[in-house]
Amino acid sequence: MSSEIVTQQVDERQETVDSRRWLGLAVIVAAQFMVVLDIAIVNVALPSIKTDLHFTESSLQWVITAYSIFFGGVLLLGGRLADLLGRRRLFMLGLALFTVSSLLDGLAWSEGSLIAFRSLQGLGAALLSPAALSILTTTFREGRERNLALGIWGAASGSGGAAGVLLGGALTSTLSWSWIFFINIPVGLLVLGVTPWLLRESRADLQHRTFDFAGATSITAGLMVLVYAMTRATEHGWLTAETIGLLAASAALVAAFVAIEFRSKAPLLPMRIFRLRTLTASNVTGLLMGGAVFSQFFLLTLYMQQVLHYSALKTGVAYIALTLAIISFSAVSQMLVTRIGIRRVLSAGLLLSAVALVLFARLPVHGSYFADLFPAFLISGVGLALAFVPISIGGLTGVRQADAGIASGLINTTQQIGGAIGVAAATTIATTFTTRYVDVHAGATPLGGAALTHGFAIAFYALAAIAALGAVAAAVLVESNPAMPEVETVDQPVAVELAA
Repeated sequence: MSSEIVTQQVDERQETVDSRRWLGLAVIVAAQFMVVLDIAIVNVALPSIKTDLHFTESSLQWVITAYSIFFGGVLLLGGRLADLLGRRRLFMLGLALFTVSSLLDGLAWSEGSLIAFRSLQGLGAALLSPAALSILTTTFREGRERNLALGIWGAASGSGGAAGVLLGGALTSTLSWSWIFFINIPVGLLVLGVTPWLLRESRADLQHRTFDFAGATSITAGLMVLVYAMTRATEHGWLTAETIGLLAASAALVAAFVAIEFRSKAPLLPMRIFRLRTLTASNVTGLLMGGAVFSQFFLLTLYMQQVLHYSALKTGVAYIALTLAIISFSAVSQMLVTRIGIRRVLSAGLLLSAVALVLFARLPVHGSYFADLFPAFLISGVGLALAFVPISIGGLTGVRQADAGIASGLINTTQQIGGAIGVAAATTIATTFTTRYVDVHAGATPLGGAALTHGFAIAFYALAAIAALGAVAAAVLVESNPAMPEVETVDQPVAVELAA
C-alpha cells in the first residue's frame, strides 16, 4: 500500500473523529440547555400549577425548592461519580432519570406527587450536568479548541434561563403548564438515542477503588440543608431559631467534609486542586456571579409581571434581547479569552453585569420596554456572555483528566449555591424595603407599583455590588498565565478512555 493511500486513510479517519467530537458536543450542550431551562421555565407557570393542583401559597415554593435542593446538593457527588463509574454512563443515567421525571412532572395529580417528581428531576440534573461538562473537558484539549467548545457550552448555559422564561410563558399560555415538562421528553429521548454512537466512555483509572462515603454524605447533606435554609429564611426570617439552626447544621456538615477530605485516602474532592489558583478564583467568582444573576432573573420577572403587569408570554418575549445577546457574544468571549486571557474578559463581563444591574435598579414604576428595559437587557447579555464562558474555562484550567468530573461538579455547585443564597438575600432585601416604603408613605400598599419598585431597586443595587466584587476578585485572583495540567505519572490517577 502506497504512503499516499495510508496518509489519505489516516486523514479520513481523523476527520471522522473530529466530526464525531463536534456532534458529541451538540449532544451534551442540548442536555445542559434542558437542565438550565428547567430551572427557570417553571416560574411563569406557578400560578397555573397552583390553581390546577390546589397548592397552598406556602407549599407552592416547593415546586422550585425540591428541584434546587437535589440539584445543588448532589452536583459535587455527581461529578466524582462520573470520574469513577464512567462519564458517559453517568450522563446517560442522569439524562434517563431527568427525562422520565419530566414525564411524571407533567402527569402529576397532586401537590405531593409534583414535589416528589421535581426532586427526582433535580437528582437527574445533578448527575447529568457535571458528567456532560467533564465529557467536554476530556474530549477537547486545553487551549483554543476547548475554549471554542466552552464558548458554545456557555451560550447554552447563559441563555437557558432567559429562554426558559420565554418558553414557559409560551407553553403555559397556548397549551398548559404540563407542557413545560413534556417538552423535555422528545429532546431527552433523541439525545439518549445518539449518545452511544457519538460519545466515548471514559473514567479515572485510580490506584484504589475506595469510595469516600463519609465525604459524600457530609457534603451532600450540608449543601442540601444550606439550600433548604436559604429558602426558609425568605419566609420565616434570617434570625429565627429555625433558620439559625439550619445554617449552623449546614456549616457543621461542610466543616466535617473538609476535615474528612484532608484525611481521606480517596477523597471525594481532592484538596490539591485548589492549588490551581485560576480554578479557585473561577469558583469564587462563580459563587458571586451566581448570586447576582439568578436573583436578577427572579426580580426582573416579578417587576414585569407585578409592576408593569406583563402576561407570562409577554414577560418571556421581553427576554429575547438578553438571550440573543448572550448567544451572540459567547463566541466573542471564547475568542477574547484565547487572545487576552481569562482575567481581563471575566473582569469586564462582571463589570458590565454590574452596570446593567444599576440600570435595573433605576427602572421606574411606569417603565417602557425600549426606553428602560431593552438597553439594560443588551448590556446584561453581553456581560453574562463575557462572564459565563471564562468562568467555565477557568474552572477547568490545569485540571488533570482524572479530576475532570469533580472539577465540573465543583464549578456547577458554586454557581448553584451562589444562586440559592442570592435569591434568598435579594428576596429578603426587596421585601424589607417594600415594607419600609409602605410604613412611611400614607396610602401605599405592599403590592403597589411604587412600593414594589422601591424594594426591587434596593435589591438590584445590592446585586450590582456583588457583581462588582466579583470583578475585583477576578482581577486580583485569576492568574495572568494559568498553570497547565500536571503531568500524570504512574502513581497518579489518569483518565482511561474506553471503547464506545
